[in-house]
Amino acid sequence: MVYTVVRDGVQVDVVVDRPSGSVADALVLFHGTVQFDDRILQAAHDTLAQFRSLLDRDDLLLVSVAYPEEGLLMGDNVAHAAAAVRWVQEDAADTLGITVERVFLAGHSQGGAIVTRLNTVLTVDGVIANAPGPLDLVFRCGLEESGRLAPGITCGLLADAYGSTTENPEAYAARSTLSFTSGHRAPILCIQGLDDSPIQMRSWPLLVERMTACTDCQARRFLEVEGHGHPALFQSPEARAAFRDLLQP
Repeated sequence: MVYTVVRDGVQVDVVVDRPSGSVADALVLFHGTVQFDDRILQAAHDTLAQFRSLLDRDDLLLVSVAYPEEGLLMGDNVAHAAAAVRWVQEDAADTLGITVERVFLAGHSQGGAIVTRLNTVLTVDGVIANAPGPLDLVFRCGLEESGRLAPGITCGLLADAYGSTTENPEAYAARSTLSFTSGHRAPILCIQGLDDSPIQMRSWPLLVERMTACTDCQARRFLEVEGHGHPALFQSPEARAAFRDLLQP
């Protein structure tokens, strides 16, 4: 079932898989980058199915968020993501006729970056981020500016707004996942396949270092999975087990 959520003037669609019981924990899901908004609803459906396949239980309320991307600067859609989480926490009980107890967030790729950021501003019960990114937009967009990577939509929008990474590196850094490594309110599991792209793996150790050094964060676990790339959570038995463990009652 698809619901349209409106919170604080922000509208976003969510795909809901409601369990049969009247009381449930909720798992709020965030898809990876698809660039164009005519693809986000299908991405939300696909993401719900992917995460459902990881579970060994059918008593969770699954809510997959079709957050927008097209024409937005990286990170602007966090407002839509937060609206969806607040709907689950505050309104889903009335809308769905179910008592929501604990709320967990999980995301892949850009979705992983979104849940990492949300954990610094919202209070939930646990977070799972698989291959969160982009980790360092200064580095990534600098590669495009130098011609070492083909130009992309994400960096192009940032360049239109802020100029180049050499002219305004702070603006790019402020939208990078590496800038959200403190103040984590809930336990977080970050999963990274070690065969991911060189761009991701260049900055992954920096994320681990900064989050490990955090003095105002809840528990952090970093699971590095050998023999797997970007979708490690969906391929590795070890990652699946860690994911399930965080959701245990």
